[in-house]
Amino acid sequence: MTFTSTAPFRRINQDDLLATLKNKVINEILFPGGTKPCCVGIVDIVNSTSSTAKLVNGKMCEYYSIFLNAMSIIAKEFDAVVVKNLGDSLLYYFPKTAEDKEKDAFAEVLECGLGMIESHGTINQLMSEQKLPNVDYRISSDYGTLSIAHTAGLPQDDIFGPTVNLCSKIKIAAQPNGLVIGGDLHQIVKSFKSYKFDYIGAYHMGLKLDYPVYSVSRSDSRKWFWQK
Repeated sequence: MTFTSTAPFRRINQDDLLATLKNKVINEILFPGGTKPCCVGIVDIVNSTSSTAKLVNGKMCEYYSIFLNAMSIIAKEFDAVVVKNLGDSLLYYFPKTAEDKEKDAFAEVLECGLGMIESHGTINQLMSEQKLPNVDYRISSDYGTLSIAHTAGLPQDDIFGPTVNLCSKIKIAAQPNGLVIGGDLHQIVKSFKSYKFDYIGAYHMGLKLDYPVYSVSRSDSRKWFWQK
């Protein structure tokens, strides 16, 4: 069977596109903050597609709302700035780590990730009460240069650059309900006695040296820094 369409295809006028881009690039996206070194974090649901496959739209929205709001609350508890949600994940960064001499700020990066993990049961209790499936997630954090961008009409700056990209890529190395960090962050926090760092492999960056990735856990489970 052959289908014939009589409707004309819409085409992009390239001259109009170029003129619009020249205007919008200047007016819509600004770079007031330039770049700065900071810790960044991403928390991402594991297998969200299969978990939500049988949910009607309203229940699916409730599922994501509970997860993203819980992660946002915890991130802000440790002075992180929540940038945005990316589908079933949340992106945030820690402005206090811009000065790498403030060790407490880096401890809070680890505590934030561990606090998210330790809230797994509480979040799933609420999921159960709302007759929603359990949620599992993984977390990654790293330290490096972030580029700061401000979009007109939006209250929150955006972040991007190699550090964000790398943080997103290494999260796949985390076990469900686990936390991993990249080698640059590990270099700063490896002497912290309250945590255990296990080398779990390297991410191939296309350079001579692969990028090491470490899992993070508590060396003493009785110490909950975030509840002090």
